[in-house]
Amino acid sequence: MNYRSPLAALSICIALGAVAQTPGANEPIKVFLQGTSAAELSALVESQGGTVTHNLHIIDAVGAMLTPNQLEKVLASGQVGRFFDDLSLSETPEEPDKEGETDCKLHGSVQLDINKQDIHWLIYNKDQNPARLERLTLSWPSQFGRIEQITLGDQILDPKLLASVGESTALIELEQLPADSSLLLNGNQRLGIHFSDSPGQPVQQRDFEVKASFAGDCSVELIPGYDDNHENFHYNAAAGVDALHLNGVTGKGITVAVIDSGLWEDPALSRDTAGQPRIVARYDAITNTTSGEVFDASGHGTHMTSVLAHNGAVTRNGVATGTFKGVAPDVNLVAVKAFDVEGQGDFLDIVRAIQWVVDNRKTYDIRVLNLSFAARPRWHYWQDPINQAVMQAWADGITVVAAAGNEGPELMTIGSPGNLPYVITVGAITDSWTPADRDDDYIPDFSSRGPTPSAHIKPDLVAPGGHMTGLTRPGSTLTLEHPEYILRTGEFVMTGSSQATALVSGVVALLLQLKPDLTPDDVKCMLLTSAEPAINSDGLLAYSPFQQGHGYLNATRAVTLGEIGCGNAELDIDREISGIEHSEGPAIIDKDGKASLPGLSEMVSPEPAAKGMSKTRKWGVKAHIERQNPPPANTTSPLKAPPFDWMQLYLEERNKIESLSRQDPG
Repeated sequence: MNYRSPLAALSICIALGAVAQTPGANEPIKVFLQGTSAAELSALVESQGGTVTHNLHIIDAVGAMLTPNQLEKVLASGQVGRFFDDLSLSETPEEPDKEGETDCKLHGSVQLDINKQDIHWLIYNKDQNPARLERLTLSWPSQFGRIEQITLGDQILDPKLLASVGESTALIELEQLPADSSLLLNGNQRLGIHFSDSPGQPVQQRDFEVKASFAGDCSVELIPGYDDNHENFHYNAAAGVDALHLNGVTGKGITVAVIDSGLWEDPALSRDTAGQPRIVARYDAITNTTSGEVFDASGHGTHMTSVLAHNGAVTRNGVATGTFKGVAPDVNLVAVKAFDVEGQGDFLDIVRAIQWVVDNRKTYDIRVLNLSFAARPRWHYWQDPINQAVMQAWADGITVVAAAGNEGPELMTIGSPGNLPYVITVGAITDSWTPADRDDDYIPDFSSRGPTPSAHIKPDLVAPGGHMTGLTRPGSTLTLEHPEYILRTGEFVMTGSSQATALVSGVVALLLQLKPDLTPDDVKCMLLTSAEPAINSDGLLAYSPFQQGHGYLNATRAVTLGEIGCGNAELDIDREISGIEHSEGPAIIDKDGKASLPGLSEMVSPEPAAKGMSKTRKWGVKAHIERQNPPPANTTSPLKAPPFDWMQLYLEERNKIESLSRQDPG
């Protein structure tokens, strides 16, 4: 293989300029070199007295430590086709919940404590200065009666301000209080509310509304939460996974590699549903070692693995339902560490991690590779060292699932390696804390949008990625920096396309358990042809393909309705790897960088997609056709045929399902 770039000369000229400005002729710098083979480059580096740090034979490259003088001689040899010394991933660290992010340094806990006549809500002030409470907006079940006392830490609100408060709602203004009567939030304190009555029956967090507004236009608002977050993580039902669990499809016999920040080997992750060990290999790409656990200082990798493979049983009122918290609770795991305590990595370590997975594919029968990270693209997709390694993984039979990124809502924000046309690129969707109602499921602003710079439509699909519950290591960076997302039972709630990616990787494992002979292209085709697009009541798409791809992932539909033969049908990965040809997608990108598709304006509804409950949006053809108030057959124009024949597709899907139901199970 040969990844020698036609832009190599330009790359070297730019890099040489940077080297000339580097102080200290004898101070080694870390560089990336690419040529005709890693072996030749290694010999070249060592002949000049340099040190090879990374042998990246998968892409004919090496990482090396060279002084500027040594580097100049190496580049003058004519054996280097490409070089750069900026090795950072250019990744924006992922926050647990980026949606609605502001500069406000106040955060409310994801859980409300409810105890008879009292509720307490922990608010975190991460600023060094105290924050002055200016307004409380409250709503509560009427059976609690009136508010008798409000406290913030050990401070008590003047009872006179409660005199006119009703029995279910309140707007309490504190802005005009004198300084000695103000309530100040110092550090982390509990907002407490004592009511006159006890309800005498169970109530849930979603029955309350609490918004605390502080000086400086900074406010925190209580989320609805799930009623039973410890018993049920809910995303498997939303993704159509529960039905597969109930039929014994749990990913058994399939090995998934997770390249991330490592793994906390809690029994819920290190063992399968039968209690048997299932971590078949561990590799630290930072230290290039395979001995011992890959300690997860960040916590991110553990959370991804939890979404993918948590072995805990889902219960309802303490009774097991037959489903599980993780998507594929019986998969074998390969834990690969390439990111540090801050969740940061560099190209060399990440490429080495992918290389190790490919080199050990047969040894551990690795079928799926989860890449829950996204870096800002710096090159054409085929020039990106990470993408080059990922293409080798895909060509070698490993289904690669990558995050779209969290840089939305602008177009063309898909990260690398999600910008690679071959892989399955996943955007996020949120259920608005109502798992039983899909009418308020929407694509949040943070989820990155396509197209890619090479005009490919991305993401390929969207999957649950909002407020995802899972395990992470106690004391990890995530838990220390974001304690507000820790549940009382120890789980951690996190939002992002990373979580959506881990979920899809789990679904891929379920498909491979059922059909072990599937190729990566087959898997991609099954997922995309069975995804459910968001359709408006006018029969047009509620989101463009740059936002939703093919639509909402559904694992059950992938099994029953998914097709094969269409995945990457227009691409040739062997010619791509050989550098013979590269692909351009169908998107149109004008001189100002604005992106579109032929006929896009006729496909997408002009009605803005609601961020929450929608009376017009339905996910999937079945829900669209069977809505209570179906639209007229042609709502677009009396002169134009509608761009989609949803009824025809509905009938085709129904006939296929009916045909499957008549087949002999044996």
